[in-house]
Amino acid sequence: MRSLSVLPYMVFVLLLWIALLSVCSTRAESNRATERMAMVTEQIVARGVKDPATVAAMRAVPRHRFVPRIQAASAYADRPLPIGHGQTISQPFIVAYMTEIVRPGPGRKILEIGTGSGYQAAVLAATGAEVYSIEIIPELATAAAARLRELGYGAVQTRAADGYYGWAEQAPFDAIIVTAASEFVPPPLIEQLKDAGLMILPVGSPFFVQTLMLVQKHGEAITSANLMPVRFVPFRRAE
Repeated sequence: MRSLSVLPYMVFVLLLWIALLSVCSTRAESNRATERMAMVTEQIVARGVKDPATVAAMRAVPRHRFVPRIQAASAYADRPLPIGHGQTISQPFIVAYMTEIVRPGPGRKILEIGTGSGYQAAVLAATGAEVYSIEIIPELATAAAARLRELGYGAVQTRAADGYYGWAEQAPFDAIIVTAASEFVPPPLIEQLKDAGLMILPVGSPFFVQTLMLVQKHGEAITSANLMPVRFVPFRRAE
């Protein structure tokens, strides 16, 4: 009988503990939201990113959920962060800048090469764009797909494959974002752009500073423009 009298107390303690965890979690998320708003104001808008859809997406997507727990405290810092397998999540400004360039929004079909943790894909999806994303590292592809579903971005289509060949079955695309440095622009990606389509990608040696380039397709004509110096991880190919 004595053990039975203890049971209500244990239940009360358990419920109290759950309630405290909930309060702490809510406060933590509120703090992260404050950090995210500051990130957008100080790192992105202040540097010239003005597209309303891009700015709203950067404010909405919880970047701390796309980095390893050990990196979570630095999720809103002004720098790239490691996500494992020799890969990184790009600096917030670069994500916003590349997003703005491809004019995201409803009705736009966008291909991303290099899913990584899924953050860039989530930002694109948050603008209302139709997003397809390819990751060559199977472990990252699987984890990103699960993360995107969990966070409500399940409409993003992902696959584990060599991004050099793009996603021919879903082509053509209004825009393509490449988040790894190649020494040249992959021809299959140019072919998969719509007429008047845009592609933004870092071009150059993985061992030096690269150039972020904007490639535009106008019928048979291809034009390119250098945007800024950048540093990205190398464009990996299937062996």
